[in-house]
Amino acid sequence: MVPKYNREIHHRRSIRLKEHDYSQAGAYFVTVCTQNQECLFGEVIEGEMRLNEAGKTINRWWKELNQKFKTIETDVFIVMPNHIHGMITIVGADLRVRPGRKGENRTADTKQGAHIGAPLHKIIQWFKTMTTNEYIYGIKQLNWQPFSGKLWQRNYYEHIIRQ
Repeated sequence: MVPKYNREIHHRRSIRLKEHDYSQAGAYFVTVCTQNQECLFGEVIEGEMRLNEAGKTINRWWKELNQKFKTIETDVFIVMPNHIHGMITIVGADLRVRPGRKGENRTADTKQGAHIGAPLHKIIQWFKTMTTNEYIYGIKQLNWQPFSGKLWQRNYYEHIIRQ
């Protein structure tokens, strides 16, 4: 029998710093884990991570982050059997990106796109979405190991790197 949801017991608390603006310039060490810690991306053999095709795909999407989000730089990154670690530096937010005000005429110069100046959670959300979509394709077309429920856990871990 599944216990009933109790808001006092099951309340999810944010692990983010309340006073920190995750869209401003800064460096973050990020960890994203697979749902239920399923080992889907390869295996460690004699102390070396050997990526399977799914792991290589995860690696490729990490490299795509720099193309999608022009205000970030990715640094060290590793795919492990059931999680990834990587460093993302937001190098600057574009203040020209903002919702239009009533009656305001927005030119092409001020409309840079939704991904410029994106906060960290939007960057991770995009990464998770793209990798999940391609992983599902891999299951259907390439016989990759299926996952139960979702590919990634609901949240992610991040450490702010102080400079």
